[in-house]
Amino acid sequence: MKIRFEKDLPVLLFALVSASTLASLPQVESAWTGVKEVYGEQDFGLRILREAMLAVLVAYAFFEPRLRNGALSSAVLAFLGVIATYVLFEIGYALYLDLPLVVPMAGLRVFEYLPLALIGFVTSRLGAGGYVIHRFAQYLRYYIALQAVLAIAQALWAPPLFGVSFLGGGRPFGTFVSPNLFGATMATCALLFSLVPGMRKWVAASIFLALLSGSRTAFISSLLVVYFQVYAVLRPRDRWALVMPAPILAVGALVLASSPLLSGRDDADPTQDGRIDLWQRVFSEQMHGPADLLFGWGLGLSSNTINVLYGAEHFKGQFDSDSLYLYLLNGYGLIGLLAYLFFLWTTTRTSVHPNKGLVVMFIFVAGLTFNMWEYFPQNAILMYLWGMVLGTGYQSVSIPVQAGPAVSAPIIVEKLFDPRKPNVGIYRRHKKHENI
Repeated sequence: MKIRFEKDLPVLLFALVSASTLASLPQVESAWTGVKEVYGEQDFGLRILREAMLAVLVAYAFFEPRLRNGALSSAVLAFLGVIATYVLFEIGYALYLDLPLVVPMAGLRVFEYLPLALIGFVTSRLGAGGYVIHRFAQYLRYYIALQAVLAIAQALWAPPLFGVSFLGGGRPFGTFVSPNLFGATMATCALLFSLVPGMRKWVAASIFLALLSGSRTAFISSLLVVYFQVYAVLRPRDRWALVMPAPILAVGALVLASSPLLSGRDDADPTQDGRIDLWQRVFSEQMHGPADLLFGWGLGLSSNTINVLYGAEHFKGQFDSDSLYLYLLNGYGLIGLLAYLFFLWTTTRTSVHPNKGLVVMFIFVAGLTFNMWEYFPQNAILMYLWGMVLGTGYQSVSIPVQAGPAVSAPIIVEKLFDPRKPNVGIYRRHKKHENI
């Protein structure tokens, strides 16, 4: 049997994302009855399904020759080797601080879905990135439809466990444990749909659900997608009129997102946000010298996994980071934080993807007040998109893949998938290539 990853990958990605509909089912049922579960008492239960589905996808990539050969190139192995070396150093430093092994292992969750970024990178190098993301978006419509039905019902009739939606009921949470996770995922889906031509109504549907969630991070991320959509349709000489007021628009978006009308909460005033007080307290109490600043003061202590297993503040220096950058600074130090920002900057410098600015800016903004790499399935979608965008800058580099029609066919598909042209006739022409 001949494996053709261009058709298989979209299905596997959709199955991985769809695992979120079952992963938090016990917590969703409790929220419907008005019972908010305490983190320390949550049962992982069905959450093992997402790890199992991730293992299936990684195993598929290993046994598919083109994906495996692309992932085992010298440049990729060298990059992974540098990351692994520093991570091992941080694990050793955490054990030196007498932390149990489970604590630094929980700090590695930011790398859990890194294989998806690698798969997206290799797929894009092989020239099939556009086709895979197009097919994945087609399947993702069914996921959005399911979430929309549940979210509207919850916004009308669910108990106001997390606040009140602007439809009169509770803030919707879909198939997630909280409205914030639901809203962040919907905003990420809007980002994905915006990268595919002919998906504007699904972009609008995803943005509506993100706004309905009342999440400030989801609201700002959704506005970022809209901003880049408007920026793309403007003539180059007119874009300055949108760039100049961008800082003012950002402040206005934060104020609007924090209003009780959209957030559904009376305690969402950014000027009185406990999150700012938390960050100030963390810096003053936990950073005791150059070593803490450079290497962090405990890998994994700001992980939600540790908070679930042991409860808040069980270990000295443990806290809820509520920010990806504070999480990185705590666990990997200033070195790890700057390395992450450098990777984002490198993506914009090397990629030739037409939407690289939107993807990178979305990832940057989403991490300001949300540790997105710890939350499923937002982390899975964004990791794949990051790898796909980065891979477009290396399509001209020769890589050891199998010769023959199986390699050239995806490149032809990529040329047919031009965002500047209508996608009418793509499938008709695609069927002529039997090896795809």
